[in-house]
Amino acid sequence: MRERVEKALDKIRPMLMADGGNVELVEVTPDGVVKLKLTGTCGCCPMSQMTLKTGVERVLRQEVPEIKEIIAL
Repeated sequence: MRERVEKALDKIRPMLMADGGNVELVEVTPDGVVKLKLTGTCGCCPMSQMTLKTGVERVLRQEVPEIKEIIAL
């Protein structure tokens, strides 16, 4: 599942990088929990939770539907 999550994140990264940010995959647990860290300007942006929910999480759930939870660190 980790490889599929990385592939999905690769689709999102250009959008984040255009604004000076990125997303780092920290962990995918055996029970389907994905732990992410927003980096660069995304890490300290007041809109980072919205970016995570409306952009990153939406794409991840479409690409890897067996994900149970997405956690931002």
